[in-house]
Amino acid sequence: MITAVRKLAGAGRPVTSPGVTTLAGLEAEALACVACPLHAGRTNVVFAGGNSTAGLMFVGEAPGRDEDLAGEPFVGRSGKLLDRLVAEELGIDRTGYYIANVVKCRPPANRDPLPTEVATCRHYLESQVELVDPKVVVTLGNFAARTLLGVTEGVTRLRGKAYPYAGRVLVPTFHPAAALRGGAVVVSQMRADLVRAKLLLIAP
Repeated sequence: MITAVRKLAGAGRPVTSPGVTTLAGLEAEALACVACPLHAGRTNVVFAGGNSTAGLMFVGEAPGRDEDLAGEPFVGRSGKLLDRLVAEELGIDRTGYYIANVVKCRPPANRDPLPTEVATCRHYLESQVELVDPKVVVTLGNFAARTLLGVTEGVTRLRGKAYPYAGRVLVPTFHPAAALRGGAVVVSQMRADLVRAKLLLIAP
């Protein structure tokens, strides 16, 4: 069942960056961005990965050290776990989905993104969702779910349901880093959420 949320993030605001009509244009804008202090410490802007025409999109929190060095999202231990779970539950690899983060530059020492950093960067994510136009968005962890749904609840309370988001369906689940820390119980819950996303993808 799809449960309504209190509001949609970005309501009443343009979803895409002014004048940007392609993902390539949006990425070029992001690569040159110096709008918040995170730009000063980055090695690379981590814009996105995977298939930009896929019906499934994953959204994480922010790049970590491995991602900052590689310029690609979810390439460290968390990414390897995510890849394995998606392969086992959905039968696809990164050619079958698109993946991005709320914040495109690594916060120092992998700290949580600050509210001002999320606010400054979020138009890139909202534009990515609009331009990729996935059928199902899976959020990984608290920041992604809260940012897109415009709610204050954490993922532990939000997961287990699907939510309408901007004409699409959003499925919250844990960040794979939480599964690495939390063990078998969290991994099992992530698997259930991925199955939910798969069923929504194949639904008429």
